[in-house]
Amino acid sequence: MSLAEAVEAIRARQVIGLPTDTVYGIGADPISEEAIHRLYELKGRPENKAVGLLVASVEQAGSIGRIEGVAARLASAHWPGALTLVVTPRVILADWVGDGQRRTVGLRVPDHPVTLELLEVVGPLAVTSANLAGMPESMTDAEAHAIFGDRVQVYVGGRSPGGQASTVVDVTGSEPVVLRQGPVSI
Repeated sequence: MSLAEAVEAIRARQVIGLPTDTVYGIGADPISEEAIHRLYELKGRPENKAVGLLVASVEQAGSIGRIEGVAARLASAHWPGALTLVVTPRVILADWVGDGQRRTVGLRVPDHPVTLELLEVVGPLAVTSANLAGMPESMTDAEAHAIFGDRVQVYVGGRSPGGQASTVVDVTGSEPVVLRQGPVSI
């Protein structure tokens, strides 16, 4: 499917499939409670487990969360790339974005040209791996389609070359804490 179809689906509060540099994902507009609920339902993900946001650039990330100090250094060294930074939001986020109890949000700039182009057009997207909770991740649109079928409105064609979910680092405290080890070593 084309990027134009993906943009249209996002604006219609639908869930789309998209390739990233790590694993193939499913994503939705983080502003739409309806779309986020659909994303969690498709995935079979507990609603108290936060979903991170993919953003197009460090600047876009900085408009959402505090990309300062250690976060800024890590972003400079690893973005675009397979590093998700858990930061303190700079803005008030909807209850279903990030971790409302801890008041944090995970942000990542993916190193995938198609997805970066999409993010430039639609803005940040809430994205999770295209698999059922606890199952292996999809690497291609075809694998994701085999899992979700027509319940995902648009699959942006492509392969995710990384094959491993991103490293997740919480930079909200005095020292960075690795929450999930992935391809980036901290």
